[in-house]
Order: sequence, then C-alpha cells, then structure tokens
Amino acid sequence: MGQTAIGVDIGGTHIRAARVSDSGQILVSARAASSANPEQVLATTIDLIGQVMAQGIAGIGVGVPGRVDGSTGTVFSGGYVDLAGLPFAQLLREATGQFVVLENDCSMALLGEAAFGAGQGKQNLVMLTIGTGIGGAALDHGHLLRGRSTAGQFGHVVVTPDGLVCACGRRGCVETLSSGTAFGRHVREAGLPAGTDADALLERREQGDMQAAAVLTAWAGPLRRAIDGLVATLDPDLVLLGGGMGGKAVAALAGIPAENCWYQSPVVAAQLGDDAGVIGAARCAMDRFAARGRKRAVLVNGVPASGKSRVARALSAQTGWPLLTLDTIKNPFLEVIEGVDRGFNRTLGKASYKAIWSLVADAPAGTTVIVDAWFGFQPPELLESHLTMAGIGETLEIWCQAPANVIVERYASRLGDRLPGHPGAAYLPELAELAARAEPLGRGPAFAVDTTEPTDIGAIASWIADHWPGMP
Repeated sequence: MGQTAIGVDIGGTHIRAARVSDSGQILVSARAASSANPEQVLATTIDLIGQVMAQGIAGIGVGVPGRVDGSTGTVFSGGYVDLAGLPFAQLLREATGQFVVLENDCSMALLGEAAFGAGQGKQNLVMLTIGTGIGGAALDHGHLLRGRSTAGQFGHVVVTPDGLVCACGRRGCVETLSSGTAFGRHVREAGLPAGTDADALLERREQGDMQAAAVLTAWAGPLRRAIDGLVATLDPDLVLLGGGMGGKAVAALAGIPAENCWYQSPVVAAQLGDDAGVIGAARCAMDRFAARGRKRAVLVNGVPASGKSRVARALSAQTGWPLLTLDTIKNPFLEVIEGVDRGFNRTLGKASYKAIWSLVADAPAGTTVIVDAWFGFQPPELLESHLTMAGIGETLEIWCQAPANVIVERYASRLGDRLPGHPGAAYLPELAELAARAEPLGRGPAFAVDTTEPTDIGAIASWIADHWPGMP
C-alpha cells in the first residue's frame, strides 16, 4: 500500500475522521456529534483520530469552518463551531505527535474534488459549499488562492446591499439568501408546509408550478449573481457546488440561466459528497508533508552570552549549512535608527524572529539551516507556527549552557561593544536569574553543550548524522 494520511472534517453537526490512501480511497472512518464548545471539539477530534490512526501516516489534515490562515494554522473566526483563540493545530500536534495542517473546510473539500472528484485535471476552480451557511474556496493554477491569508470567503459576496444582516457584519451576503438555512426561510415566507424540500420544488417547477419556481428563484437567484461575479473575477475552468445542498443548487440554477456576457464557466455538482472534506484534508496533509519534509533546521539555543553564537558559527563552517541569527537581521537596523530603547529592541527582535522563518519559507526543498537564537524569548506555540509556515519537517536542538555567573561575566565584558537598544548593566541580575532557570525547548532530540569547555564540533556533527543519516 502507498502513503496514507488522516483527514478530519469539522462541521456544525458532525465531526468526521478518515484514514485515506494516496489514491483517495477511504480505508477506515469514524464520526461523532459536533459541539459549540471548542474544548469538546478538540477532545472529540483527538478521539476520532485515535480510532483511525495507523503507523506510518504522512500526517493529519483538518478542515475547520471559518476564516483560517492555512500557512500558520491560525483560526481567525468561525460560526457555530468557532475555534478562534484556540491553538488547535498545536494542541493536535502535541496530542498525536503527528504533522498537522489546518485549512478552511471548503478549501479541503476543493482539494479533494480537484484530486479525485469533479475538478480532476483542472487547475483553476471555484467551489461553494451550500449548507447551513455558504463556504468558498478557489484554486489558481493548482494552488489555493489565499490573498493576505483568508481569501475565498465567497459566502460573503454581497448580492443585495440593502439585504439582511449577515453574521460577518455586512448586509446582503449571498449566504443570507442562498444557504440551506435561507432555503427554509424562503419556504416559510411562501406559506409552504414545513419540511418542503428542494427536490419537491424542483419537481413542481418541472410541472409548471409558478410558486415553486418563485421560491427556487428567490433561493438560487442570488447564488447565480454571486457566481457570475466570481466567474468574471477569477475566470475558472469550473464552478463546483458542494455541501449538503450543492446538487440541489445546481439543479435550481438550471432554471436561472447565466446572462449572455463575456464571462462564462460551467457550474457543476461536486462528486465526492460528504467525503470531500476528509479526502481533501488527507490529501493536503500528504502534499504538505512531502513538500516540507525535505526542510530541516538545527536550533542552536541558549540565553544571551551562553556561547551559542560561537557554536553556531563553528557548526555552519563544519556542515556548510547557512546560519541565520537574530542579531544578523537586527543589527543593521540598530546601526541606522536613532533613539532606540530596550522596548524597541524587543519589538525588532520579534520581527527578526519572524523574518528568519520567512526566509526559510522561501528556501527550496532540501534546505537545511542553522538558526541561532534564544528561543525562550517567545512562546513555544509561536515557534511551532513559524516552523509550519517555513515548511520545516524536522528539527534538532543544540542546547548551549554555562553557569549563571559565567554568563553574566561574559555579558558584562561585552557591554561596550553592544549597539544601542541592547540591555545594559541593569540587565545583569535579570540575566543571572534567566540563566539559572532556562531550559531546552524539549520539542525533539537535543545535544547539550557546556560552553565553558572546548566544543567538539565533530561530535555534534556526528550526533546530527545519527539522527539525519547522510547529513552532514
């Protein structure tokens, strides 16, 4: 059997997990009721993953509702299931020990349809999922369209500026008129019996029932306007409609033809049904794992004046791997910006930290880097986010240490050489306390170096080669 991964689709009603093959076949699946409680959603997701887990999976892909930055796994907002504020991807990584990717649920469904469903062979696709709300996603030349981070929220395309207030804060979003929830409202407003479904109205429209036709037009007409705008903007090969009412929406649109204009794209029903989300999420995990698994980072860690920079430079010379440090990025700014204080220096340090990983993200597959920093100055979840963004598949840690009094003496001896903004003599007591309590990251294998002794770089390189055969 080829590669496998686990896909998870978190919805408002159910949470589904499946182990999926690289050909898109679901090998085993499980599902459970969803919840509005984020902690319960996390617990249920972990339990379902455990039910379908197997040795040797590439990773776990998770589709979640709402605005998601897939490059960092950050959830900005959601609806009934709102995971914003919860470091969901990080908590799953910690609970499972697996590589985890997080994307919007419609994005995952689109990836599934593009690989194994109605979008096979197409590089430019738009998808809307019609359910409780309306989700959206797009592929541009085979890649998810992101914009700054969360592009594709097509349910919030405004089609009637003076329409109903949407959960997003605007009026007249297509979600307020063409979702499954909106369909029920149109039925009630037409005075039809509760429970009247789209199939019944489609059949009645075929028989010439004008009331049924009016309800379907009220429901699908705004969707047609939204699709026409998306086609003009994105020029896709196909527009896919999925979700619980995607097929019904395609049928309803058949009675509401597109205007005869320059911009035309076929509108078709998604093929994978409820499986699209888990299949696409698993495929996303496989693809991301393959892309990022070839990048590695050696984290040379230690408090200021611990001797880490000397170790990092020597290791870079030994291996030929590029060395990235906070000071290399920070210091040119400190040299030219006047009036720098410690607060600004810390802000610049945070920006430099992100800049390091942004540079690594742009590096080609196969890159191994050495990063010299005191990694304890930022929360560990931020490091995890940066590693994900950079596409780092594996890390090793070199932990540089010395007695607190030695570290303080080293720092004090260099005060005259430090640029403005770096802490001065008043920082020495704080540094002593920091040196006494500092610990390694603990995110993987670590090699401890006592920097009061001569450093055996050959031994460090051999240790690295034991963990990464063939390197350096």
